[in-house]
Amino acid sequence: MESSSYAPKIAERAWDPSIEQHLSDEWTKEGLYRLDLNKKGRIFSIDTPPPYPSGRPWHIGAAAHYSQIDMIARTARMRGYNTYFPIGIDRNGLPVEIYTEKKYGVSIRSTPRDRFTDLCRTALDELESEMLQIMKLMGLSSDFERYYRTDSDEYRALTQATFIKMWNEGIIYEAKRPNNYCSACGTTIADAEVIYEDLPTQLVHVAFKVEETGQTLTIATTRPELLCSCQAVIVHPDDERYKALHHLHTTTPIFNGRVEIIPNLSAKMEYGSGAVMICSYGDYTDVLLFRELKLKETVAIDENGRMTSVAGSYAGLKVKAARETIIKDLTERGLVEKVETISHRTPMCERSRTQIEIIPMTEYYLKQLNTVPKIQRSAKTMIFHPESHRQILLNWVNSISIDWPISRRRFYGTEVPIWLCDKCGSPYLPPPDRYYKPWKENPPIQACPKCGGNSFTGDKRTLDTWMDSSISPLFISKYQRDDAFFKRIYPTTLRPQAKDIVRTWLYYTLLRCQMLTGKAPFRHAWIMGHGVDEKGERMSKSKGNVIDPLPVLKKHGADAFRFWAASEASLGSDFRCSEERIDAARRFITKLWNLSRFISSFPQPKKAVLAPSDKWLLAELSKLVKKSLEGYRDFNFFIPSNLIREFVWNTFAAHYVEMAKGRAYGTGFTKSQQQAAWYTLHTGLKTILLLLSPITPFSTDFVWRQIYGGRSISFARFPRPAWNTRFSVKTEKILEFNSTVWNTKKSKGQSLKEPIHIEIPEELKDFAQDLKAMHNIQQ
Repeated sequence: MESSSYAPKIAERAWDPSIEQHLSDEWTKEGLYRLDLNKKGRIFSIDTPPPYPSGRPWHIGAAAHYSQIDMIARTARMRGYNTYFPIGIDRNGLPVEIYTEKKYGVSIRSTPRDRFTDLCRTALDELESEMLQIMKLMGLSSDFERYYRTDSDEYRALTQATFIKMWNEGIIYEAKRPNNYCSACGTTIADAEVIYEDLPTQLVHVAFKVEETGQTLTIATTRPELLCSCQAVIVHPDDERYKALHHLHTTTPIFNGRVEIIPNLSAKMEYGSGAVMICSYGDYTDVLLFRELKLKETVAIDENGRMTSVAGSYAGLKVKAARETIIKDLTERGLVEKVETISHRTPMCERSRTQIEIIPMTEYYLKQLNTVPKIQRSAKTMIFHPESHRQILLNWVNSISIDWPISRRRFYGTEVPIWLCDKCGSPYLPPPDRYYKPWKENPPIQACPKCGGNSFTGDKRTLDTWMDSSISPLFISKYQRDDAFFKRIYPTTLRPQAKDIVRTWLYYTLLRCQMLTGKAPFRHAWIMGHGVDEKGERMSKSKGNVIDPLPVLKKHGADAFRFWAASEASLGSDFRCSEERIDAARRFITKLWNLSRFISSFPQPKKAVLAPSDKWLLAELSKLVKKSLEGYRDFNFFIPSNLIREFVWNTFAAHYVEMAKGRAYGTGFTKSQQQAAWYTLHTGLKTILLLLSPITPFSTDFVWRQIYGGRSISFARFPRPAWNTRFSVKTEKILEFNSTVWNTKKSKGQSLKEPIHIEIPEELKDFAQDLKAMHNIQQ
């Protein structure tokens, strides 16, 4: 029987990504995306991170992240779980305000609030549309008809309801304290939003005068502009250089302030001169020492990042300009002994990359110190994927020393739901039954409950965007809206996210959800690394190394993109992004497509009497299934993707197909032997399609429907490692013998089809018939 007698069921000669949209529509019709609440059993629920549309293009690394989250959902379905895979868009906070200012050429400080928030909403709508398009092109199996927005009235109402509950329970309070302040963003920021960079900084050695003795006391400082707020000088108690100066006084240069020289263990003898000026506020050591020593606070820098009136002639200058000017003036007065350039660990705003200042401000705070032990227990019992990233959370939790400042002086966010009585100043918090905008609407009462006053002023501040994001498990499980649904969904099964927001989103979600429900919000934390460029550097527009995923998806298709995302790096590790790597993944899709077309030519017997070559292939297939499922159980798609690629390319196609091709075509073989080849070819292909389905759902589903019919492969279950692995001991010898034959023919200038005289090893005698047909061996 000749090969021409067999025509492939798959007519298309190459995989066409344009088919993907049709399949996506089919999945919608078949109900793949829907959660079946009538189905009994445990629900696998995913607290999907709502992506933040803060500019174009969407980071290709983030897109890869979401393609892998979809792989989690598809894996859960193929493991038999009723799967809940919600999707939302995060639309609150500072990044969109910055994007809006740049896009429309406006300033938040000079634009009416209503107008500015309308511009933010318009900008978000445009960015969101493209983001949703990319997610759909990637094949995300989420219910997009029911996607949510964190700036919707419903979502913001829940955020406000949780604020009101925590206020009433005494967990949230208002206080004036030194806070991290970003002058570029114009708002307080939490410790979790502060990063540190080692920057070249001038260490200025300034000559002070000791009042009682007239001697010079040299103080080294990186913040000479804060001389106006200096309230003490500290030296280490054991520093012999300064023991005679304990509790004497010195005068601050230029400003002539009289301050005490205090022995304190916080002074580092080896740093600078060993004598340190304590100002309000150079860093958090200053904050702690002001409290410890009960010093009088002086505000030297205002909310615009300019020196205040206490700076005298330097008032109104930006911090950097004031520093340069005061160094110049000190030098002209002969008070600078030397200036060193050092590398200084500088606190920066994570978003604007502006140096933060510490400014006393009245803000709302959420008590977190008492909850730290509970979070530590949750962090230790939660299942982390990978395990190594557990320590990121523990390190952060163990470093927490102050409460969380949760109010922000911005516009586009969930408003603080508080009005103040103009008569008595008492705060009024409304019933938690709807979304409130205190800055533009009256409270839902006529008179103050405390004094009867009828005039109120609404709070103009918004909440930290993490106050919104941290309740995502509650929102998707319909907390306080549908008790029956909440009980089935919460706690969610798994939280997927990137490692750079472990100390913010992961931590704040654990904190808030445990406070509100008494339970940890999820059982698994799945942490992905960053997408970097070919050189291993983080991508940024300023570097010009950003890749737009939209044209890449349109050119190469979702499956090539997804296979690259899965196979590029092990879970939790950073991964390299380039179109060349995605194109390499496409070549594997093409290889599998060609293999599928070949196998589709043959009938599929229900059973067969297997030859040794068939048993060998199934033994290797059994090992592949076992190892791949181990990777899937850990949601580490690097494992199955690379195992399957290696198996398809270097075992199934290169060796077994070539060994069984003669039998499949029936040339010189019995019908029973031919059917055994057909059976094994189809078993191998079906198993590979099932194993690959969560990673490359489009091409596997198309092939499945074309050859095997029925519903989508996505409704099927994973295969089991059901075949005897005894014949796998022959693998090394088979591969070695085949390579020897190929190399021998190549060295003689022969084609692979030409006959060859070669001895088949004794241990491969069981495979002799197939090997002879494969290599045209003449004996």
